[in-house]
Amino acid sequence: MPFSKIWIHLVWSTKNREPLLTDNIRRKVFNHIRENADKKKIEIDSINGYTDHVHLLLVLQPTQSIAEITHWIKGESSHWINKNKICSGAFEWQDDYFAVSVSEKNVPKLQAYINNQEKHHHSKTFEEEYDKLKRQHNKQISETALPFTPG
Repeated sequence: MPFSKIWIHLVWSTKNREPLLTDNIRRKVFNHIRENADKKKIEIDSINGYTDHVHLLLVLQPTQSIAEITHWIKGESSHWINKNKICSGAFEWQDDYFAVSVSEKNVPKLQAYINNQEKHHHSKTFEEEYDKLKRQHNKQISETALPFTPG
């Protein structure tokens, strides 16, 4: 039997980074995402966020793709939010998302980071955080990438 364990850190925001995910709404939405992911065999380890974004740590199965999972979670949850009038007015997620693989040794640190989003965002905005994540991962990629010479 094959064994695969690919950890993915997935982040996305509300449309135009609107602060629509208040404490009460955020808990409802995250519980809904987790319950429905279980039904689809999407293994979510951690989920949290702040008023304008979501952090999710999941284990990607060999038959799953990041794009499909992200599309399904975002689409299904926004449909549920609107259908149940969880927010006043129409709710949408931003089209873009951030996804990176995570080393098994870094999982505990990332779990703590995700679980402490509320505290973290008292001093840093989502935009600052998102820019830092992209810079960190671009730096790591450029430092470890092998030079490519066209044939």
